[in-house]
Amino acid sequence: MSSSSYSSSPCAACKFLRRKCMPDCIFAPYFPPEEPQKFANVHKIFGASNVSKLLNEVPTFQREDAVNSLAYEAEARLKDPVYGCVGAISVLQRQVITLQRELDATNANLFRYAYNEMPPLRPPQPPPPSAAGQSSAFCYPYQWNDPSDEDNERSSGGNM
Repeated sequence: MSSSSYSSSPCAACKFLRRKCMPDCIFAPYFPPEEPQKFANVHKIFGASNVSKLLNEVPTFQREDAVNSLAYEAEARLKDPVYGCVGAISVLQRQVITLQRELDATNANLFRYAYNEMPPLRPPQPPPPSAAGQSSAFCYPYQWNDPSDEDNERSSGGNM
């Protein structure tokens, strides 16, 4: 972002912190006045002082990526204070596993069809619920074990 875009209006950080936005403000290029919630989230999770220190230590060409990462993590932490981004990654990993199973079943059916064999009539089954009673749509990191390992968990006294 150019320096002229924040000279007329204070950046979101300076507005939030109720201070004058100087031309050399470290926050201005990354927290425009149109995105006040972005800075509010980052400030709530990491603190303005820590973000300022981090931005001063990061090379200029990497600052925008650093701010975007901080903003993403801050938003994830506000939604899920315990797991943050890890919770979202876990959900996506479960979706990948489910979709891979569906793809494998479809490829097997395609192979059978190509060789004039009858495909099974039932669709692939979703993975079983975890040992903790959670649905398979969301999995916390301590539940990342393969569902086939449930017998091993029960015999060893459960997880964590």
